[in-house]
Amino acid sequence: MKRKVFFVCLLVGLFLLGTQRAFSQSAANIKETMAFVNGQLQARGENVRLEVVEYNTYSHRVGQTVYFNNRTHQLGHHWVPGDPNRWGTTEIYWLSDQVDGTATGLTIAETQAALNNAMNTWNTQNCAVIPLVQWPDYGMDWGYVQWALGFGGFGGWYADFTHAGWLAGAFFDEALGSEASNNVLGVTFTFIWVDDEGYPTDIDNNGKLDVAFREVYYNNQFPWGVGTAYPIDVETIVLHESGHGVSIGHFGKLFRTDANGKFHFAPLAVMNAGYTQVQQDLKATDIASFCSIWAHWPMR
Repeated sequence: MKRKVFFVCLLVGLFLLGTQRAFSQSAANIKETMAFVNGQLQARGENVRLEVVEYNTYSHRVGQTVYFNNRTHQLGHHWVPGDPNRWGTTEIYWLSDQVDGTATGLTIAETQAALNNAMNTWNTQNCAVIPLVQWPDYGMDWGYVQWALGFGGFGGWYADFTHAGWLAGAFFDEALGSEASNNVLGVTFTFIWVDDEGYPTDIDNNGKLDVAFREVYYNNQFPWGVGTAYPIDVETIVLHESGHGVSIGHFGKLFRTDANGKFHFAPLAVMNAGYTQVQQDLKATDIASFCSIWAHWPMR
């Protein structure tokens, strides 16, 4: 079924290594990418725009949020139950692209098992009944953003939330800056709806822009593992990026212990703005944030 024309908000969950100077360069590169993609989408006659990029750091670096347009009156972005733009459903449909579905160092079975575990973790919280329903990928190379930037993919979307796969580092360099292939582990893009006048919608009047769909990409320039801090644990990163997929942002402050030079987040959580260790279970802050968003979501 064909979807309505949409407005895009790019909400990026990444894990990034680098200096503060690199952060500034990344912000400039991301805005250039936004402008380029916006131009492409406008040329296609689609009312879509890229809006905000949020990126996370690896270990002792903390992330930033880059806005293409500053909409400070909005509190964020969230799904609308029964949204007529999404067929009036209360279910959130997701899929995993099997064409690009294998992480470096793992088999496709190992990669997908870790991904399914992460999605199940969010879907089985007691405080809410989110109907996260998996759809088959039908053997297609899904990925709207990668298509727009010339890295394969498909110039459209199917599921509400798509794990668009493990891509070569060149995709991250093109999308996020020349050093991104060495720094970024995963990135989540959030797309939101726009009305016929080109303005973002908030049809349920909750002060949040209405989510249309989301995509996440993972960097295959890094080695990936299962239950290991390095190679990077697949399930930890998928769990984090899927947290963005269910509308959760970053939290926690970063501290350094002078005695041993180690860095710590307080509180420690899956949704910390950086990867420091294997985390395959949600912490109290993750769960509280999840419940505050989804506890009143209606049953299907």
